[in-house]
Amino acid sequence: MVNYKDLGLVNTVEMFKKAVAGGYAIPAFNFNNMEQMQAIIQACAETKSPVILQVSSGARKYANQTILRYMAEGAVQYAKELGWEHPQICLHLDHGDTFELCKSCVDMGFSSVMIDASSLPFEENIKLTKQVVEYAHKYDVTVEAELGVLAGVEDEVSAEESHYTKPEEVIEFATRSGCDSLAISIGTSHGAYKFKPEQCKVDPATGRLVPPPLAFDVLHEIEKKLPGFPIVLHGSSSVPQEEVDTINKYGGALKAAVGIPEEQLREAAKSAVCKINIDSDSRLAMTAAIRKVFAEKPAEFDPRKYLGPARDSMKKLYMHKIINVLGSAGKAE
Repeated sequence: MVNYKDLGLVNTVEMFKKAVAGGYAIPAFNFNNMEQMQAIIQACAETKSPVILQVSSGARKYANQTILRYMAEGAVQYAKELGWEHPQICLHLDHGDTFELCKSCVDMGFSSVMIDASSLPFEENIKLTKQVVEYAHKYDVTVEAELGVLAGVEDEVSAEESHYTKPEEVIEFATRSGCDSLAISIGTSHGAYKFKPEQCKVDPATGRLVPPPLAFDVLHEIEKKLPGFPIVLHGSSSVPQEEVDTINKYGGALKAAVGIPEEQLREAAKSAVCKINIDSDSRLAMTAAIRKVFAEKPAEFDPRKYLGPARDSMKKLYMHKIINVLGSAGKAE
C-alpha cells in the first residue's frame, strides 16, 4: 500500500473548493509518456497552476501502472526543481470501470480515482460508485463519478450516442453514492471526431465546421440542484484546426475533425465546472510536431530530435489552456 501523501501528491478537495469559489477550472491533462508529463509540469510550474495528471486504463496498459506512479512522484520533484515550491499535483485514474481497477490505483498511490459506471442502470451506477467511495475514502482519496453518457471514443471508452445528464437525478445520485465530484453530459464528446458533419454548421467565411452549442441549460439546472458541488466536463478538447491542418499537410488524414469551441469552455469554467479534461488536443499537438520533423528532415532518426519539438508544442498548448481558457494560472502560488 502506497499513500499518495508520501509521494507529495494532493487530492482534489481543496483544488475544487477554490476553483468553484474562484470561477475557474482545474486542467486535467492525460499523460502516457515522459514527454507529455514534462510538458504538463513545465507549463504548470511556469504558470503556477494546480493540475490533475490523468491516467487512463489504456495508459496503464501501455506504460505500466508502476512506471506511471513513479513518473507522478517524479513530477512533484521536477516541479520543485523548476521553482514551484509547493506544487499542487493530483494523480487521477480516468474512466475506471471496475472496483478492482479503482482499488488497485488507490493502493498504488493515486490521490483520486474515477469510477465510470454511467453505462449501467441508475441503481447499479450508484451501487458501484458507493463501493469505490467507501474504499477510497478510507485513505482520503477522492472519487469522481459520472451520470449521463458521452459519445465518441477515447482509449477503451466508447459510445455511439450521448445521453444528457438528467438534472432531476443528480441530488439522489450524489447523496446516495457519496461521490466527491460528478462528470456530466451536456454535449461534449470524446476524441478528435466529436461531432458528425451533419450535426454541424459550416462557417461561410472559413468553410470550417461549427459544432452545436453545449447544453448550458442542463448545466445551470444541475448547478441549481447541487449548489457548489464540483462538476466535471469530459471530452473537452477543442481540436485546434492549426494542428489538424499541419497533420494533414504532412501526410495525415484527419477529415472533419472538430472539437468544443474554447469560448464555450471559458463560460463553463466560470460556473460550477471545476475540472475540464483535455487529451486529444495534446495528441494532436504532438503528432503535428512529429510529422513536421519527419517531413522536413526525413533522414532524422534520433527520437530526441522529434520528441523534443513535440514536447515544446504540447507545453505551448497546455499554457494556452491554463491562461486563456481555464483561468487557473496563479492559483497555486
